Amino acid sequence: MRALFWLLTLAALAIGLALLGRVSDGYVLWVIPPWRIELSLNLFVLAQLFALTVAYLLLRAINKTLNLPRVVGEYRARRARLRDERAATEALRLFWEGRYGHALKSAGKVDAGGTASSAVLAALVGLKAAHALHDPARVAEWLVRARATAPARSDWRTARLMAEAELALDTRDFDIAQAALDQLAPQERRQISAQRLALRLAQGRNDWVEMLRITRQLEKHKVLSPAQALPLRLRAQHGMLDGLEDDPVQLVRYWQGVPAAERLDLALAQRAARALNNAGACAESARLIEDYLDDQWESALLEDYAHCAGGDVLGRIAHGEKWLHEQPHDAALLLALGRLCARQQLWGKAQSYLEAALAVASTCAAHIELARLFDHLERVDAANQHYRSAADCLNQTQSRGGRKSV
Repeated sequence: MRALFWLLTLAALAIGLALLGRVSDGYVLWVIPPWRIELSLNLFVLAQLFALTVAYLLLRAINKTLNLPRVVGEYRARRARLRDERAATEALRLFWEGRYGHALKSAGKVDAGGTASSAVLAALVGLKAAHALHDPARVAEWLVRARATAPARSDWRTARLMAEAELALDTRDFDIAQAALDQLAPQERRQISAQRLALRLAQGRNDWVEMLRITRQLEKHKVLSPAQALPLRLRAQHGMLDGLEDDPVQLVRYWQGVPAAERLDLALAQRAARALNNAGACAESARLIEDYLDDQWESALLEDYAHCAGGDVLGRIAHGEKWLHEQPHDAALLLALGRLCARQQLWGKAQSYLEAALAVASTCAAHIELARLFDHLERVDAANQHYRSAADCLNQTQSRGGRKSV
């Protein structure tokens, strides 16, 4: 339909020009002595149009000929760029399929000297594939290539730094990982992926303060679930407690700042109580354990409660007897009260509590405490009997392959 329209248009135009030529009776006279040339105006116009057309075609042919090297170069560059893009895409597909050797081969086909995105993509894929194959030599080779190509494409710089940091963390080279993360812009460091890498770096360097901060931030943004964040927070808390073992004042202040939900963790409470005991802060350790056991009962803390020799021993005995009304058959509580009474030289009460502990559960620790008590009271036969019972208990424990703290 369109062709018919143009055909009719050209026919109408030709008819119009023919009619116009009949109406015109002018002429053009050229005088070049001794010659005279006389042409009709219509023929002159046609000759001019023909001459312009020939001149235009000739100039266009000359221009095409002069531009031919540039056109051929652009064509070859375009083909090379398409070839590189296909190779880079193939390398990426093979990498995600887990075919790391084939991915390296495809990435190696990409021109390393190019500035296109395919060159950077191939370098990063080759770097990750070499790392997955645990080939340090090729990792170093592709890392150099990635660093050489990424600056040419500023939009790939962040990707290169993130890959470099991740590889350094996998090989526990924390200095390189820190240097890579430090090169990120402030807004880039706030990205979730960068925060995850920073968390791994803090874990590797035992930077407990930073680890705790990042964990809480990721949990706040729901990147980590509460179940995932809790072990990380507790690990950081344990590490921070280790650094405060020699400073009971700072340790108490730090413990008071720990969230209530984390203070209810048994292992963390035990670590804090033992650190205070080792530092000689018996009163603070006792208060910590009392606060914990008043909220929830854990017999494992009672050994640390009776361990420290200083502080208000009578107050601890009174507090323990209050617990005894609620936990009358707890062998660990009876043993702790026996130890505290013996330390306070309340021999009769100590013997009663220790014998009650043995009646509830015959433990090696209770036998040893009673043996020491009778030894102090110069009741040699009773002391020897409990020493023998303790030795039999320990032998039975070792024969079962277990080890029991006394």
